[in-house]
Amino acid sequence: MLARARVNWIILKTCLEERFVYRADFIFATLVRFLPIVTQIFLWRAIYPSPPSTTINSYTYKDMVAYYLLAMIGRAFSSMPGLASGISRDVRDGTIKKYLTQPIDMLGYLFWHRVAHKLVYYFVATGPFVLVFYLCRDFFPGWPERPLTVVAFVASLVMGFLTGFLIEALIGLISFWFLEVSSLLFIYMMFNYFLSGHMIPLDWLGEFGKWVEFLPFKYLAYVPAAIMLEKDGYRLGEGLETQLAIQAIWIVVLLVLNRLAFQRGVRRYGAFGG
Repeated sequence: MLARARVNWIILKTCLEERFVYRADFIFATLVRFLPIVTQIFLWRAIYPSPPSTTINSYTYKDMVAYYLLAMIGRAFSSMPGLASGISRDVRDGTIKKYLTQPIDMLGYLFWHRVAHKLVYYFVATGPFVLVFYLCRDFFPGWPERPLTVVAFVASLVMGFLTGFLIEALIGLISFWFLEVSSLLFIYMMFNYFLSGHMIPLDWLGEFGKWVEFLPFKYLAYVPAAIMLEKDGYRLGEGLETQLAIQAIWIVVLLVLNRLAFQRGVRRYGAFGG
């Protein structure tokens, strides 16, 4: 146990150092990602003809901006750029052999690599996030009345990170059967953008939204925002505990699927040469 913890710490430390090697490029790329936030706010301002009186599907302009900003935080935790394509590339060019010949678990290594990425990302992005939320503070109704709501919000973000990681890792492991997963990844990103609540709130989907309730995508963006805004079904004592429990179950299911896919994929994997 101590040996594994030491290995995980070394992996995390190494990945952190790797991120800071090209820190200028990383910082610039992180800051540029905030530009779509500004454009999206202006977009919703154009959609609502006469805010604040106009309401669309029970959302005012202020509600929509508040929801979008909170959903962006959820997406910042759950998005895993390059994870699935990286696994596919390792399988295709044989780099994955290093995980088979060395006492390092591939999923464990990739997990700590992503943790390092998120730590550095939020080290850089905290300032811009604070600035954006400060400038947009009038769009929010205020802090939740119960402090445990904030705790539940943070828990949903952490589980959203795990959910996003496991989904993309599973897509990457499909490369054991299909060497090229770029088309599948594109389809996933398209559905993810819509079904996670990143594009529009899921309660805008009406009857179709009932089917989305059975999928794990909503935990990537919609659920954290809904918790913080204390929407119906996402308040303490009114369904919030059930939602978090279902999310935890999805994490366990996805973890099992990842382990099974890796074990069966390795059995059929063949690589030759040095």
